[in-house]
Amino acid sequence: MNEPTLWVLTDDRAGNASQALGVGEALGWPFVQKEIGYTALGGLPNLLRGASLLGVDRASRERLTPPWPDVVIAAGRRTAPVARWIKKQTGGRTYLCQVMWPGGTGARDFDLIAVPTHDELLGTHSNVLRVTGAPHRVTEARLALEGMKWKPRFKTLRKPRIAVVVGGSTKNRTFTPAMARDLGEKVAALSAAAGGSLMVTTSRRTGTEAEEALLSALPKVDVLYRWGSKGENPYFGFLACADAIVVTGDSVSMVSEACASSAPVYVYAPDALISPKHARLHVHLYALGLAEALSGSFKPWTHPPLNAASDVAKAVRQALVGRT
Repeated sequence: MNEPTLWVLTDDRAGNASQALGVGEALGWPFVQKEIGYTALGGLPNLLRGASLLGVDRASRERLTPPWPDVVIAAGRRTAPVARWIKKQTGGRTYLCQVMWPGGTGARDFDLIAVPTHDELLGTHSNVLRVTGAPHRVTEARLALEGMKWKPRFKTLRKPRIAVVVGGSTKNRTFTPAMARDLGEKVAALSAAAGGSLMVTTSRRTGTEAEEALLSALPKVDVLYRWGSKGENPYFGFLACADAIVVTGDSVSMVSEACASSAPVYVYAPDALISPKHARLHVHLYALGLAEALSGSFKPWTHPPLNAASDVAKAVRQALVGRT
């Protein structure tokens, strides 16, 4: 089979873009990234937008021109009408893969919809693939490259090297200084039990007060990257080089990326910070042996790397072979 032509639709939601790009990269074919911008009408329900470019800005419309692709990968609700419109231009020839449920409107237009198991989508859908966590771009190959780059910088750190990946507040939940202090105390206990070193990175959602509360509760931090600091963000280096990873459970993508390595993953997930949907993901990961709840105790263990992008890509390739 000749390599299909592939478009990956991305917009300003970084998490959605990362998921779509992760699937595109996992396919291993050259692809064109089509960035989608929106007007105020982009916020309309998909029931009203239909299979159209309603709500898509002029610059994006000008990027969506023939020759049309054989395959489109997209993620999130707002890109769904655009993907359906492209398929309409080809008389149904283009294969559509959507990451995350786009809503019932037009769902049958998609050849494959990858839905996280923890979303608990109801009903039976012949075009739905249920996956664990979120697709992402942290592949074994990327971790190997990042390891080659960062290991010389971390070689003097005591083992086990413990990476602490901190998210923060979400739309409906607040990462308070008290939570941050509690996280710091549990990480301090974990570090003491392991006798290792700490590598800490915060995010734009952490907040200054919570960041300071976290750091005040920690012993010596061997490598610290505060969000917005000058210099290169060592996030992927942490994932590649850590002997254990602590991650806050407020982000599906962040937890899924932490599980992309085979290192032990400990999830900090206080009830006041975590939505029921996120809690379901954590329980699922614990049951599969991919992560454990952060308690302060340490034990070395391993697990298979997690990346739903490879599962989605495999399903796409199999479907296209069936079309030939």
